[in-house]
Amino acid sequence: MGYAHEYANAVMHRGRIPMEPADFVPDWADGPRKGKFYPGAETYPLPDGDDLADAPAAHGLLPAARGEADPGERAAGFTLPLLSAMLKDSYGLTGRRLGVQANSDLSGLPFYTHANWSRGTAGGGGLYPVSVYWVSGPSGPLTPGIHYYDVHRHAVQRLLAGDVSGQVREALGADAPAEALATDQYLVLGVKYWQNAFKYNSFSYHVVSTDLGTVVQTWRIWAGARGLRTAPVLWFDEPRLNGLLGVAGEEEGVFAVVPLRWDGPASRTPPPAVPGPDPAHRPAAPEPGPAYRPAVRYRDVERSRTVLEFPTVLAMHAATVARAADRPAPGALAAAAALPAPAGGTRAALPAPAFPEIPVRRALRGRRSSFGRFDAARPVTPAQLSAVLAACAATSLGGDADPADAVPLATLYAFVNHVEGIEPGAYAYDPDAGELRLVVPGPQGAFLQENYFLANYNLEQAGVVLVPTVRTTAVLDAVGDRGYRLAVGTAGAVAQTFYVAAAALELGAGVALGFDNISFVEKLGLGDGDEAPLLIMPLGHERPRPADFRHEIA
Repeated sequence: MGYAHEYANAVMHRGRIPMEPADFVPDWADGPRKGKFYPGAETYPLPDGDDLADAPAAHGLLPAARGEADPGERAAGFTLPLLSAMLKDSYGLTGRRLGVQANSDLSGLPFYTHANWSRGTAGGGGLYPVSVYWVSGPSGPLTPGIHYYDVHRHAVQRLLAGDVSGQVREALGADAPAEALATDQYLVLGVKYWQNAFKYNSFSYHVVSTDLGTVVQTWRIWAGARGLRTAPVLWFDEPRLNGLLGVAGEEEGVFAVVPLRWDGPASRTPPPAVPGPDPAHRPAAPEPGPAYRPAVRYRDVERSRTVLEFPTVLAMHAATVARAADRPAPGALAAAAALPAPAGGTRAALPAPAFPEIPVRRALRGRRSSFGRFDAARPVTPAQLSAVLAACAATSLGGDADPADAVPLATLYAFVNHVEGIEPGAYAYDPDAGELRLVVPGPQGAFLQENYFLANYNLEQAGVVLVPTVRTTAVLDAVGDRGYRLAVGTAGAVAQTFYVAAAALELGAGVALGFDNISFVEKLGLGDGDEAPLLIMPLGHERPRPADFRHEIA
């Protein structure tokens, strides 16, 4: 049993036993940037992709709907306009948050120095610590090299010139998925710990693991709507990629590599062999010296004058890197699969899931947290609940631990407050039957609010509050400590699907990590098992005509 088990247990109990340092207070004035700063690196603006034909969000949210896509919507592979549009719609800045709501940052939003910019991808605490690097080989449109995605300018900064895609393939290993070895285009996801830890301290490793899931799932939805597949590789030689990117692992972990199938001629064909001189006259080979490995020499300039290290975060980083290249055996993850819904009990049948023909870009740009704006006067319909539940249940990160997307890791519970035709209570969702199965009867609003740490959500006013669980310790037992990123990243992926599904249905939504996990274990009767409630996700209609500010026409 590795350190990740200990950490997972501390996270589950933090509502009752605070994680150290319990007296930590963030220094907001000395906080880091929401992004990296590479002075002197060449910058290349990216096209915004607004002229691209959009695709229905449903094709990315529901696997069954992907086969209904018009052949004209399906892309043969990524191109520069497609990749640029995906980056913009996922992690780029697409608007400014100025609506009146109940979050604690409201008073500062009108000031530019405290501005809150919207993105298609959700981020824990709105901190966005994921760094996106594009490693491009000869088949790409730019000079081969490593480029950092600058979210503020929607541009890439060249950090290294030269084809290093082979270095990435070697780090992935010969047993990596075939699609990862058949390309020379990769998105490498780094996580700068301080960018999140300055607020969440020891809890930050958990939060950034959800951030991994949200951004990867945004890409899976966006690309899936166009018939493209994106699947992260999570097991690889992480120290080697740290060296390539020129970052210290204790400061920035490399959490995933996402291979991209590029639309163009094959680029992996090895060059023809060049005949050498007669072996009898060939000069003796020189003595072997230290292997040269290229590396980024630009360095991120930190804004914070004081950067703190948290022993728990360092210990989790060390635990997840220790056997980073030991990819799980095929089928190993099956032992941690989500458990079937409990048998018996009152059942509530739901309609077949369906989404309106909302473009995926519109859904992503409409994604936001409701923060106290829920209104119980308009209940959620069973059809809306069915669509959101089905999309969330179908969510997985895929990748090298589950290349066939065959092992669901998340179970969904629904605390029904105001849903047409469904009595209030806590239910388990059965995705195979399309049913809710009653676990705890009766109104749950008081329980939900009492066990939520903050005051920015009026949970009783939400139509329903979804709670995804993952058998975190079973994942760790099956694939080792590095599986923590997969387990919690899956919860993050479910959260992103939830947000996009809600936006497609024009419903309000929110996701929160600050609740008493153990109270939910007790309420749902999960104490004898290993299911860990990782998020609470309220869904419902918002109050009509909310106060807001249209920054784009100001």
